[in-house]
Amino acid sequence: MAAAASAPPALMVAARRTRTRDFCLAGLNMWAYVAAYELPHDDAAAQEARVHIDYPLDVDRVLGLGVPPTVRLQNRWANQRTSFSRFERTLVFSHWVWFAVPHCAVAYVWWRRPERFPSAAARMYTVFDLGAAFYWAIPTAPPWYAAQTGRLRESDHERVRRMMIEYGEQFWGDRWPALYDLLGGNPLAAMPSLHFATSLMAAHLLSEVGPVSGAVGAAYVVTLGIALVYLGEHYAADLLGGALLTEAVQRSAPRLGPVARAVTAHLETLAGDG
Repeated sequence: MAAAASAPPALMVAARRTRTRDFCLAGLNMWAYVAAYELPHDDAAAQEARVHIDYPLDVDRVLGLGVPPTVRLQNRWANQRTSFSRFERTLVFSHWVWFAVPHCAVAYVWWRRPERFPSAAARMYTVFDLGAAFYWAIPTAPPWYAAQTGRLRESDHERVRRMMIEYGEQFWGDRWPALYDLLGGNPLAAMPSLHFATSLMAAHLLSEVGPVSGAVGAAYVVTLGIALVYLGEHYAADLLGGALLTEAVQRSAPRLGPVARAVTAHLETLAGDG
């Protein structure tokens, strides 16, 4: 992780600034994020000993007027059958495509408004990096994990399904285990929801490019938010935490921008000296 974290500033010193180098910096930052995201789960037993299960569940019971929204939605619409409706399949796919959405939004800014790219990339990947810090500090269980441990069961006839996994097994067949192993590196990283936080930031960035792209981003945020709660991947509390993180970064950007530009200028001076 230390090597990955040192790669972005090293590239800034080693190479002069170009649009390609800026894009590569974003990729290197994600390499560091993935290392920071996955590393706490290397010792799964130690992480499970620290995991928080109750506080997001307590918040969701308040938000759901006594019943967590995931439980209420699944028991109303999903638990009477094992097949998947078209709406549920759409929700699952909206969850799967998230892995590309934040980066596609940044790439779209790079293509359409290159002068905005440094600010856009800095805001997006700051959300990722701060989220990883929370995952180290307060490993938090998602609804499906709480259900597996018996903590999210409102009554004997109510249960929470992990519908994304169920449909993944149906849709991908024998390829599903390998795909899930590739993308599911830390199951106890739910608060804040970076799925929601980075998608909300993507909507902000796309709205700065134009109203049409902004509307597309907003529609995706709403769809993904419903999917995350309905499918059992996140509590509504996790989404609120993600939204607070994104808005904090968005509002802080004008004040912190000059500091970031000063650091960048210093590193680029070193590159020039080399």
